[in-house]
Amino acid sequence: MLDAEIDRWTALDDTLAEPLDCLRTFVLDGGKRLRPAFCHWGFVGAGGDPSDERIVAAGAAFELLQAFALVHDDVMDGSATRRGRRAVHMAFADRHDGDGLRGEARRFGEGVAVLIGDLAHVYADRFMAGAASDARAIWDELRIELNVGQYLDVVGTARADTDLTRARRIARYKSGKYTIERPLHVGAALAGRYHELHEALSAYGDPLGEAFQLRDDLLGAFGDESQTGKPVGDDLREGKPTPLLAIACQRAEGDALALLSLVGSDELSADDITQVQSVLVSTGALAEIEATIDRLTTSAIASIEVAPITPESSAALVELAEYVAWRDR
Repeated sequence: MLDAEIDRWTALDDTLAEPLDCLRTFVLDGGKRLRPAFCHWGFVGAGGDPSDERIVAAGAAFELLQAFALVHDDVMDGSATRRGRRAVHMAFADRHDGDGLRGEARRFGEGVAVLIGDLAHVYADRFMAGAASDARAIWDELRIELNVGQYLDVVGTARADTDLTRARRIARYKSGKYTIERPLHVGAALAGRYHELHEALSAYGDPLGEAFQLRDDLLGAFGDESQTGKPVGDDLREGKPTPLLAIACQRAEGDALALLSLVGSDELSADDITQVQSVLVSTGALAEIEATIDRLTTSAIASIEVAPITPESSAALVELAEYVAWRDR
């Protein structure tokens, strides 16, 4: 599809190759493909044929929607890298400077990145256009949930919010539901069994979605740059309102609490990051999040093992649960 779109639009103006080729590279060269995987096993688990073109199209839709979310997320967060490379908005800002173009490089780069994200969103919708009405309704709802969660994340970051309840709500709506629960629902709906299976799939997807985001939070604070493709402590510089930070702020006192007040500054040095990480450990916040991930994942696995889906799908979803909970990137 992307190859065809590049051919179509470069016939009009060869300048259009740049954003479309950037999107093609972004989608095809990296990523964990988690959302298509969960959608696939929701479909197969409900009795769908894995060679059915509808599930292939849905997987493509989820990857393009993820591209939209990540490209826009990097603009909102001011992130310089993604998957170990320059973020899209930074790459186009660099191109602006290198070509000696008029205006502000930052605004040019961010403007192009927003448009590339918008294209990804439109192409994602194109792949879902022929889906059954209940699958399309879930697709519409998950996109609203994703944007609601993203807004809460942006506001929480700006307010330096450390409320644990709100941090968990952000984790659930910005990432958890969209990554696991809703793709499972779309898969079951495409197989015609959403109403029969959605509760059983939610009993697995809801806790595992939270565990996924909690692991993401830990990787954002402690992850190895060579694995995550993001600088060590990047979420600490951005001041993300995570449950990890909320727990540490509840428990810290004196100098430790003063250190946590530095979170959200893009001028945090490597030494500052190390000291903040030590507070996250010494307050027990890291250990509590790890214990919560274990508890949520165990609950999810127990639920899917008794769900009325195919044995093959149940086994695959257990494997996926173990992967998303204890991954290193």
